Amino acid sequence: MIAQIYFDNSINSSLQVGDIVYFAVTSNSPGSNIVKSSTADIKKLGIVKDIIHQIGNSYIDVDYDELVFTGLPVPAGAYIMFEKDKKVNSASLIGYYAEIKLVNNSNEKATLFSLGSEISESSK
Repeated sequence: MIAQIYFDNSINSSLQVGDIVYFAVTSNSPGSNIVKSSTADIKKLGIVKDIIHQIGNSYIDVDYDELVFTGLPVPAGAYIMFEKDKKVNSASLIGYYAEIKLVNNSNEKATLFSLGSEISESSK
């Protein structure tokens, strides 16, 4: 099932299709009687299927499990957050070959304090 979540402000530019969306009802959400939010209040909604940027009325389409959420899955004013898929967004490079060239474009002597890399064997 697809939920459309509308935003009055701009959508975070890091949000991508495939990211996992979570939400929490906070003490300043309309109709909320929660004094404060904790990690126990965070609920997983689903996976982003589409991001639509419009002036003053942007929204995201999120695929959620209708067996978990009945009715409107996200209450108005809830805090929305997202997580990157770790299979797609890893922090390291994969490859067999790397070449680097360091250039000092000034006329003065430069000192290189440190240069490092993280190497791990990915295949044999």
